[in-house]
Amino acid sequence: MKTKEELLKEIEALLAYNPEQKLEINPNYLEYLEIEDLESIKSTLLKKVAVLKEEDKAWLEQFKRYD
Repeated sequence: MKTKEELLKEIEALLAYNPEQKLEINPNYLEYLEIEDLESIKSTLLKKVAVLKEEDKAWLEQFKRYD
């Protein structure tokens, strides 16, 4: 299981995927967010990346969770 800090870094990396937007999550929010919340945010971001170039798919594979 990943830590909150690891999930936060993954979320920020997904947010950075769109160079037109510079978004960061304040790490102080980790106190109020549960692991499930962060996983949900990450999952939502992954779903929003709908149309991808082939090289982008390889980049996103690093965030895919295998059970």
